Amino acid sequence: MRAGAGSVLGRWSALRHSAGPVDPAELDVLWADLGTVDASALLGSWSGFAFPTGHPVERVLAASGWHGKRFLSLDEAEPLICRGPDGSLHSDTTSGKGGASLWNIEFRGEVTAAMVYDGMPVVDHFKQVDPDTLLGVMNGKAAPLSRDGHLFYFGLERA
Repeated sequence: MRAGAGSVLGRWSALRHSAGPVDPAELDVLWADLGTVDASALLGSWSGFAFPTGHPVERVLAASGWHGKRFLSLDEAEPLICRGPDGSLHSDTTSGKGGASLWNIEFRGEVTAAMVYDGMPVVDHFKQVDPDTLLGVMNGKAAPLSRDGHLFYFGLERA
């Protein structure tokens, strides 16, 4: 993390536990203050949550039972791990249009870990809050914007 890490962690905690609405501009500022992360550091299973900004993807993920993401290797990622009605977890390759892979990609002037979807022009970029916590932002040609033109922000916590 960059200078002022204590204030960054405080802002992260406040935004993470906010009932909403969260201003996407606050998430943009937090993103800029977080450190980059290498794609290889993401391997494993992650629980996810959407920041309550009012972005339309929030409703889609809630309806799908989205639980998080699983990164098996740099070449094999499962972007939509969902919880079924019986409580079991499964990879929803239909909604995600397949799997994904991990790359280090430049975004907003920095190279950081990203997950590139196999079946649609969408990229999830990640920055590190701490080794077990990530801030993610969805980007790409098919990534929907909010009414106000903001990207979808989410968090991941190592399972």
